[in-house]
Amino acid sequence: MDRLPNLDPLRFLLASLVLFFHIPLLSRNQGLPYYLDIPIFNRGTEAVYMFFVLSGFLIIRLIYRYKKRDEFSIRKFYIRRILRIFPLYYLIAFFGFTFYWLILPALNIPFENNYNLGEGILLTTFFLPNIFGRLYEPGGILEVLWSIGIEEQFYLMIAPLLYIVKKNRILLILSILTIGYFILFHVNGFHYLRRFGFVYFLLFFGGIVAILEEKNKLEFFKISAVIPILIVIATLLYFTTDVFKFKELWMRNLSTMLLFGLCIHTLAHNNFGKVLNNKYLNHLGHISYGIYMFHVIALNFVVFFMLKIQELKIFNDTITILLIYILTFALTILLAHLSYKYFETYFLKLKTKFR
Repeated sequence: MDRLPNLDPLRFLLASLVLFFHIPLLSRNQGLPYYLDIPIFNRGTEAVYMFFVLSGFLIIRLIYRYKKRDEFSIRKFYIRRILRIFPLYYLIAFFGFTFYWLILPALNIPFENNYNLGEGILLTTFFLPNIFGRLYEPGGILEVLWSIGIEEQFYLMIAPLLYIVKKNRILLILSILTIGYFILFHVNGFHYLRRFGFVYFLLFFGGIVAILEEKNKLEFFKISAVIPILIVIATLLYFTTDVFKFKELWMRNLSTMLLFGLCIHTLAHNNFGKVLNNKYLNHLGHISYGIYMFHVIALNFVVFFMLKIQELKIFNDTITILLIYILTFALTILLAHLSYKYFETYFLKLKTKFR
């Protein structure tokens, strides 16, 4: 199978946007100075949405290619997903419950756990952290797991579905699922889908784009370099302005789904040979899962440290804000790097045995 152009810098960028989103929120909650006046600091959820489209694109592309060769194995698919996702997911979940139930009380730092611990562990263990987070707001370290839960729920449904569907009908089935589910998601009678963030249509659509490319149905996007340039510009405007922030939720989600799908297709297949390939950015992309998972832990530590520093009144607000960003970013990357090198790599090596 041919490999896609390098998408690691995109992963790193999206993980960084999530980090930028959470820093001012926790700073504000703890009475520290913060800055939220630029739209890009409010695009953390949208960055996760782009992760979803990318996941659907990559996973369904992979399954489709194995299906074409009659080599798709559900067993190997799930083993690979387990080895990549489970170790860090459960590590962060374990630390999160320990942090909020044991560490904070031991430090006499007030935090209200307004849920039954057994229920919280059960929902998190069986990949329903999105429901857990929306019901109880158990703290940022645990709430950040919501997106991993959505992806795992998607994997649980998509692999058996595509296993039984004939390869020449996969595109049709995905199109029906995307359109039908998109409509249900925005119907008032299914408000719980919105409340708990079950945005599966983003992942389905990523798969549609991948299969359309596999069937050479997107060649018209490659007739001119102007098209990918416009798509990238539109995506940049999405994250840096409010141009695509429509009042109606369905319009906002529709534009998000379409634009992100086209952007990922552009970066993967319609880049006219323009690929960002830097060893440092590549490594940051490799550890982007860790950046996403560890950033709230790093942020909590930095905020606690800055609260102590602020009592000394050494820095003004601008310097304090800059320090929070720099320290959080540096500590997050350090934790993610160490996790990747000394913890995740062990499981990734096992993962290669199940290609």
